[in-house]
Amino acid sequence: MTQPSIYEQILDPANRANPYPLYAELRQTPVAREADGTYVVSTYREIAALLHDPRVSSDPRNHPELAGAPPGAEGGPADLPLAFINLDPPTHDRLRELATRPFGPPCTPGRVDGMRPWLTELANGLIDDFAGKHRVDLVDDFAYPLPVTAICRLLGVPREDQPRFHHWADAQVETADPTTGTFAERQRRRNQITAELGAYLNGLADAHARRPGDDLISGLLTDTGPHAPMSLGDLLSTAALLLVAGHETTVNLIAGGMLTLLRHPDVLDRLRHEPDLIIPLVEELLRYEPPVHLLTSRSALADIDIAGTTIPQGSPIALVLAAGDRDPDRFPDPDRFDPDRTDNVHLGFGSGIHYCFGAPLARVEAQVALAVLASRLVNPRLVADPPPYRPNPTLRGPRHLLVDYDAVAPVAEAAVGVQPRERVLRPAHG
Repeated sequence: MTQPSIYEQILDPANRANPYPLYAELRQTPVAREADGTYVVSTYREIAALLHDPRVSSDPRNHPELAGAPPGAEGGPADLPLAFINLDPPTHDRLRELATRPFGPPCTPGRVDGMRPWLTELANGLIDDFAGKHRVDLVDDFAYPLPVTAICRLLGVPREDQPRFHHWADAQVETADPTTGTFAERQRRRNQITAELGAYLNGLADAHARRPGDDLISGLLTDTGPHAPMSLGDLLSTAALLLVAGHETTVNLIAGGMLTLLRHPDVLDRLRHEPDLIIPLVEELLRYEPPVHLLTSRSALADIDIAGTTIPQGSPIALVLAAGDRDPDRFPDPDRFDPDRTDNVHLGFGSGIHYCFGAPLARVEAQVALAVLASRLVNPRLVADPPPYRPNPTLRGPRHLLVDYDAVAPVAEAAVGVQPRERVLRPAHG
């Protein structure tokens, strides 16, 4: 029987709790060819170079399993285009600009940061529900409901419709797992889920067109700037992308962040007494325990010479971001969690033109969530270490995070006076 490669071992769910020793082995060969023809890149400088290289495509239709197939052959409905993160320039650039205008700077500079008071109230409301208990699952009861409630509010999704998105999110996340079927099968399933979600969002967009509000969908519909308006198909794809990707990675960031803090009680104690520490702390978490470990949908549009290896045109490329962020050639003492780290230009949100669109929101959510948890849980401690993990090697994160604590501290006075608490969604599954 053939010994599995280092990359195959990384994909094995048995190694999900601690893949970092395998990443260290993988970095010994910065660009490694797998038996299926995939080129796996694991060192920081090489990953960063490819993320900025126009010869690397993010369009799944350029993947060797789909290249040359007729339109729609990958299983997607012809009237719902790919989301802009799965497109190359110039279409990517045009759609990303349109999506950015109602979301962030320079056109809407205060939208995300203006959500801090509301997010603080939301986080405190969730923790209020912990009172009288002494054990909680921080994934199901906190890390999941906070970002899903936030992204639904941002997009203008009615609160009563929020439970519908958990099924779609789980199904979409499964399609990012390179161990579940072939690339073409995963793409087909992803398109089917996006079509279901798009059908719902089509009705929502129609309602917002009749009565626009202060939300992202209304902003996209009423935009009158350059290249506007976004087509309905592109709008639905963008909204579907944000609803799923806009909260799933943040669940992992919050849960993985609290797990890291509980493993480093000295840093947790510092955070309680140094609120400003939260800014560099979240950046170090994005390097040390990132929510996205792999990018597996890239392909080479031309021959690419890198680190002494030629990646042939048409080859699939896997970028192991989490391995790059522990590269000792880029970060001194990379396996040490250090919120005081300087020059921390991590790959936690990727890099280049496909830099994570939701990064500003994810940062604010993680900063608020971890600061509130640190200030209000009295003597928190892990029930199991390591906790159980989701099997997905791409969007890696704890499936549950059971924590015992002695009590829930009162809300800090600084959080008083913000907007009323909003009903939130918790996962229905066990």
